[in-house]
Amino acid sequence: MSEQVLRRGDVMERSHTRTIAQIAMLGALAGVLMNLEFPLPFLAPSFYQLDFSEVPVLISSFAMGPLAGVLTELVKILVHLVTKGTMTAGVGDLANFLFGCSYVVPAGMIYRWRHKKSRLHAVVGMTAGTILTTILACFINVFVLLPAYGEAFGMPIQSFIEMGAAVNSAVSGLASFAIFILVPFNLFKYTLNSVIVFLIYKRIRVVLRGD
Repeated sequence: MSEQVLRRGDVMERSHTRTIAQIAMLGALAGVLMNLEFPLPFLAPSFYQLDFSEVPVLISSFAMGPLAGVLTELVKILVHLVTKGTMTAGVGDLANFLFGCSYVVPAGMIYRWRHKKSRLHAVVGMTAGTILTTILACFINVFVLLPAYGEAFGMPIQSFIEMGAAVNSAVSGLASFAIFILVPFNLFKYTLNSVIVFLIYKRIRVVLRGD
């Protein structure tokens, strides 16, 4: 009996070590991808940029659970801060962490619900995460990030509204900025990340713990 307990303990220890290593690896990859961003001038002003950093984080959440997704998101932000720094005293990075968690946690929870892990659960989970994050991004951008960026760069809020109006003439205030800039940008960003994960996850899950 004691030998079986020892073997079980060894297996659990190796499993935990592997999980930590995978979280670190995926988080580091996500941090690098976060630095590789580019604007979408047809959707939003240039200070909103697209990146694919949520792809490794979502893979982590699918493979190892929502908590692993949160930890991977944290590693991502730390890697980004170390390699690129911050222009908003960490406010933007904290918001990015919240956005990432609001995206990958519901996606991971729904995908792994009762251990079913079906394609349908993946799609429903990613859809829920995308919608939740889009809503959260609108509120945090309007009430926290835009004022923080304005303070950091000495720009009035009206300047951001004018930049939004240059992209979409329907923008005339913060509410319309959220509707016509933030909603389409975030829907596009997180939907694109979701599509990529949907296409590649089954191919790489064999090297990850969980499936």
